[in-house]
Amino acid sequence: MEEEVKKYLGIDWGEKRIGLALGDSELKLATPYKVVAHINEIKAVVKKEKIVRIILGKPVKMAGYTKELAPAFVEFVKALKAAVLIPIELIDERLSSKAADALFGDKKNKASRDAVAAMIILQSYLDMTHEKNE
Repeated sequence: MEEEVKKYLGIDWGEKRIGLALGDSELKLATPYKVVAHINEIKAVVKKEKIVRIILGKPVKMAGYTKELAPAFVEFVKALKAAVLIPIELIDERLSSKAADALFGDKKNKASRDAVAAMIILQSYLDMTHEKNE
């Protein structure tokens, strides 16, 4: 019996822009999707793409601890949980924006950079879950 393909949404949160990336359980490959500004846009993507889990980058200090999450991030997580009603997994997003810059090379286009950062967050999750299943 074939296993159903699960679709995931990666999110790189920012106060001004929210980068989104898509990936699935079959290919285990994340791709940049788009940049949005509001939770309602995320809710629409979840519905349209039949997303089963959200992987959200959690802001972590370089030293590896989260002294205190930004109040705006905490509010975003609460609002997102209320809006989508699917599992949301927080993972360390250290260096995702720097890695996006390295991949993208041009800091001028921040919108695309945010989607690439979301791709990096989601890909790290897909890589972790793939290793667990082997």
